[in-house]
Amino acid sequence: MTALANPAATTTATAARPARRRRLRWQRAVSPIAILILWEALSRGGVLPSDKLPAPSTVLRTGWRLTADGTLAAHLAESLTRAAAGLLIGGVAALVLGATAGLLRLGDDAIDPPVQMARMLPHLALVPLLIIWVGIGESMKITLVALGAFFPLYFNVYAGIRDIDERLVEAARTCGLGTWARLRHVILPGALPSLFLGLRLAIGAAWLSLVVGEQTNTQNGIGFLMMEAREFSQTDVVVVGLFVYAALGLLSDLLLRASERKALQWRRGLRAK
Repeated sequence: MTALANPAATTTATAARPARRRRLRWQRAVSPIAILILWEALSRGGVLPSDKLPAPSTVLRTGWRLTADGTLAAHLAESLTRAAAGLLIGGVAALVLGATAGLLRLGDDAIDPPVQMARMLPHLALVPLLIIWVGIGESMKITLVALGAFFPLYFNVYAGIRDIDERLVEAARTCGLGTWARLRHVILPGALPSLFLGLRLAIGAAWLSLVVGEQTNTQNGIGFLMMEAREFSQTDVVVVGLFVYAALGLLSDLLLRASERKALQWRRGLRAK
């Protein structure tokens, strides 16, 4: 009887997992919704002055107006272009240098020491120097985003490769796998979790860098929209810009999480109860 009951119990438990996960996702939305409700109540009650922090309903109306007249879309397109260019440059450089330093002793000796020294410098503090080097135009903003994305991705790629159990590599070599086969079947799967973590951190740093970069001699972009609104004390527009940056960061993180789950289906990690 026990042997017959176990498969049914297992099937029931497996079927219940998606429902439980959906319920947990909804539970994660409770606290943000509660914060918005409290914010709206405090604004309508006069506790929060509208010129300092407008109500969410006011911010929503402003966002709808900027979307309807095309202003928000035009500035958003410019910001996405800068972010994509910076992420591409910084990401490719981090992948190449991180893999080289992680796989080759010569690369480790030549690349890792200067990168370790450079990471001690806050890249946002390099803005004055970047203005001197590449000017105050688009090159400075893209370079700032690239620097923000480079370091977290480099260090996670490097650590992901170095943390692979050397016995697995030796076993693959014993089984007759060549260099490229070991890279594909041992190194890459072993480093993927760290790679995805590095990408998530890199994207977050890229958005932070973009916020700073777009507030320096810019004629378009979400950062410019916020700076222009500040000059005219349009707090609602400033908050709209902040929400746009937050939404971009959240959306990119969700897309990356989905890609990570698909690419790492073989890995079973600890789940919150």
